[in-house]
Amino acid sequence: MKVALIGVTGRVGSRLLAELLRRGHQVTGIARDVSKIPRQPELVLENADANQPDQLVPLLKGCDAVFSALKFATADAVTLIAAVKQAAVPRLLVVGGAGTLEVAPGVQALDAPGFPDAYKPEATAARTFLEVLRKETELDWTFLSPSAEFVPGTRTGKFRLGLDQLLVGSDGKSWVSMEDFAIALVDELETPKHSRRRFTVGY
Repeated sequence: MKVALIGVTGRVGSRLLAELLRRGHQVTGIARDVSKIPRQPELVLENADANQPDQLVPLLKGCDAVFSALKFATADAVTLIAAVKQAAVPRLLVVGGAGTLEVAPGVQALDAPGFPDAYKPEATAARTFLEVLRKETELDWTFLSPSAEFVPGTRTGKFRLGLDQLLVGSDGKSWVSMEDFAIALVDELETPKHSRRRFTVGY
């Protein structure tokens, strides 16, 4: 497929890029500065500000799907959704956060005691982004939340999927590598199973 990847230079974006290219997809990688990314076959690199539709829309046109690996604190859901729709791209796949996952019935991790203060601004912005998506009825969107610990690691291809509850392993840990997260999100591109909803991935 032909896809656009916004936030291609980030830690998650770079791993999504590797997974997409590994599977033979054509990628337009977008960030404010793509100069440090090596040129590769099936990859077009473009500098653009995701909050500027006049820059973004022309780069999205003709794509089958858009991936967003943006930081929520600096992204605007309404602007991004409008740009994807204006470009007539049918699908938006979003790298989500873990803060909106439930740790008890009706209790999101973000609202639970002990949630780290340092992560609250980004997690709160992620919640707002997800709330905007959930009101969207035209665009086919998917929001993938990682587990609590989300770190660079190994591409194993072995993980579990869930919906709105935080996944915790038998060892009591909630975590997933960025490499396996990328597999789960590209799987969703190729075989959609979570249209207009959030899901999660972990061990």
